[in-house]
Amino acid sequence: MITRYADGRGVRRYLAGAAAARAGDEMSGPALLLLGFAVTGRPETGSGLLASMTIAGAAGGPLFGALLDRSRRPDRLLAGTLAAYALGMVAVQAALGRLPIPALAAVALLAGLFSPAVAGGWTAQLPRVVTGRELDRGSAQDALTFSAASLAGPALAAGVAAGIGARAAVLTAAALVALAVPSACSLSRYRPPAVGAGQRRIALRRQMAAGFAVIVARRPLLRATVTSVVSYAGIGMLLVCCPLLGAQRLGDPARGALLISAIAVASLTANAILARKPDPPRRRRPGYPRPDTWVLASTLVIGVSMAAAALAPGWLTLAAVALSGAGEGPQLTALFAVRHRETPAQMRGQVYTTAASLKIAGLAAGAALAGPLAAWSVPGCLLIAAATQLCAAAAYLTSGVARPERQEPAVPADPAEAGTDASADRPVRSG
Repeated sequence: MITRYADGRGVRRYLAGAAAARAGDEMSGPALLLLGFAVTGRPETGSGLLASMTIAGAAGGPLFGALLDRSRRPDRLLAGTLAAYALGMVAVQAALGRLPIPALAAVALLAGLFSPAVAGGWTAQLPRVVTGRELDRGSAQDALTFSAASLAGPALAAGVAAGIGARAAVLTAAALVALAVPSACSLSRYRPPAVGAGQRRIALRRQMAAGFAVIVARRPLLRATVTSVVSYAGIGMLLVCCPLLGAQRLGDPARGALLISAIAVASLTANAILARKPDPPRRRRPGYPRPDTWVLASTLVIGVSMAAAALAPGWLTLAAVALSGAGEGPQLTALFAVRHRETPAQMRGQVYTTAASLKIAGLAAGAALAGPLAAWSVPGCLLIAAATQLCAAAAYLTSGVARPERQEPAVPADPAEAGTDASADRPVRSG
């Protein structure tokens, strides 16, 4: 079975699909907010739809990951889930204005259950496309698609809504997600992950619990996951504060979008630099920071940015907020590198989607907490967000440093299929 194209077409196809799906996902939130307000005249309609889809995505991640790991054809499952997510967006925009709010929320919840395919579902497939030293570069490029999507999605939603209408903006977001389906189908060209008969016999509930168990058992993976979840709670606070900062310091609430764009541009730039200059293990200089260290360092950079934004006057706020993007980009790249290194091959889908769901939950919790805090004091909310980054760094440090121990399989393997796939049974440090 072909494992990669010599000319890099496989990587480019993977990245194109990831970028399209993630741009559509990033576009869907602002588009739903605009559509809810346009149809009902109440901003809480759109925010309620967005919250329903976000909550469903966070809850559905572990289940989708378990199904992905159990599937003999994860490419088909990924493609079908992306198609269902696109159809769910179409259904939400069609139902808005025609169904009562409770029924509309149910439609949004159902659509959101398929959204984990966009983040963890895609990233879990990357080691099938590139391996070895090229995986570092692939991880940086994969993280780059998130930054590019976070920049292009909201801007595209605003442009389409202003030019054609809010319903067209939601439909465009759905179309972008649907464009990723052929790329997901192309993953069939690569060697499928080994799925042992014993793994398929495990109850789905137990397999979902096993995903959490792997995260807890692998100390480097636990450190990176907990740090990113707590850090994203602070990022959720910052995003809520951006429109208020635009009103108070830049003269117009709409200029808060400039602050969000500055975060995305800085993140995109930082990840582009990392993608051009990866540091494969064989070339790593003595003392060169490992991805684990980058997780900690980038979290501290984000904290400094939030503290600076709380105190910066006028347009200097733009530079202070942009610094958080310079930390967020490398944090995401380093997080992917740790996941790829520490996760057993047969558990990738489960671990990646579970970890992504936890991050979404952290972001949602921070955004919810920021509402009353920002109403009390925007600088106070930003300082609390900065303190959240310190809590994330403290969580990293108190998780302990991984110590080399004897090599052992990460999860029980099916004896009948032992040795059929070297990558599936690759020992992972117990950490």
